[in-house]
Amino acid sequence: MLLKPGNLTDSEFDIMKSHVTQGLQILEQSEWLKDAGEVVGSPHEKLNGDGYLNGLSGGSIPFTARIFSIADVFDALCSRRPYKEPFTFEETMKIIRENTGNHFDSVLIDIFCTIARSLYEDYAGREDDVIKIEVDRIIQKYFLGNNNIILD
Repeated sequence: MLLKPGNLTDSEFDIMKSHVTQGLQILEQSEWLKDAGEVVGSPHEKLNGDGYLNGLSGGSIPFTARIFSIADVFDALCSRRPYKEPFTFEETMKIIRENTGNHFDSVLIDIFCTIARSLYEDYAGREDDVIKIEVDRIIQKYFLGNNNIILD
């Protein structure tokens, strides 16, 4: 379904939404990833309560999930997908701003707007190893010494 061009049917979208539950099940099997449950379990919740998995709203959505939601949507809009071309930075920010207060936390969007342009310029449309190198650097910084992590 991830590679399907065009819109998903209602039943396909229901199957797609199951990735949240599946992600939580994967986390249950890993002691060092258990803290990621808030982000994995709630990134599709919306401030107005119209999201999924649990229909959380406002401050009941974990803070980390509210942050991740912004990053996830920003990435989805800026990235090429089988069903769409990437949006420009201006189009992306227009959509995000239009959904502030309904989908996104307005305080977090105000902060995000201060870094969005540089993130877009540094990472959007990249097809080289820069992102992998950056992620590897962050993993090394925050998880160095953790014997449960294997880096290639």
